[in-house]
Amino acid sequence: MDPLTSPLLTRPTPHAPDLTVSDAEVAALVRLARARRARTLAIGSGRTPHALDTTRRIASAWDRTGGITLTTVTWPETAASWLRPATRFCAAAPDLWVMTGPATGWAQMTRRLLWSTPWRPGHTLATAEIGDPRTLALVGPAHLDGLTGTTADGAPWHVTDDLLRHPAPTPIGQ
Repeated sequence: MDPLTSPLLTRPTPHAPDLTVSDAEVAALVRLARARRARTLAIGSGRTPHALDTTRRIASAWDRTGGITLTTVTWPETAASWLRPATRFCAAAPDLWVMTGPATGWAQMTRRLLWSTPWRPGHTLATAEIGDPRTLALVGPAHLDGLTGTTADGAPWHVTDDLLRHPAPTPIGQ
C-alpha cells in the first residue's frame, strides 16, 4: 500500500455480498487451522447478521475441537477509522486470525490492519466471501500474500505472487 494514501477506500464497493458460511466451509477452516497447528484464534467480522452468524459458527466449531477462541471483534462497513477494532483484533495475539465479510468493511479493516498493526495476511484464514477476486482487489493482492481461505464447498484458496490461486484437486486415489 502506498504509504502516502489513506487506508480508507476512495469509492464505494461495486459488489456487496453478505453470505452465510456453509458447513463445508466451517469444517475446512477448522481443518486449515489445525493443519497450521493453531491452538488459538481471533475471529473478526462485519456487523451484519450473516457475518455475526458466521463468526458464531466458526467459533463454536473451533471450540468444539478443543481450540480456544481468544476474541471476536466486529467492525462497521463505514467509519472514520478502523483503528480501534484493528488494535483489538491484533491485541489478542492468536496463533491465527480468521476474517469474514462483507466486502467493504473487510477491505477497510484490512487496509487499517496493514497500515497500523503487526497483523499479517500469512497468519490469516478467510471465508469464501473474502476469496472473491473483486473483494481482494479492494485491498490489492500484492498486499495479501499468504492469505488463505476456503470456498463455500470447502476447497482451499490462497493469495500468492499477487494472484488468487485455487489449487488443482488431487486426483482420486492419490
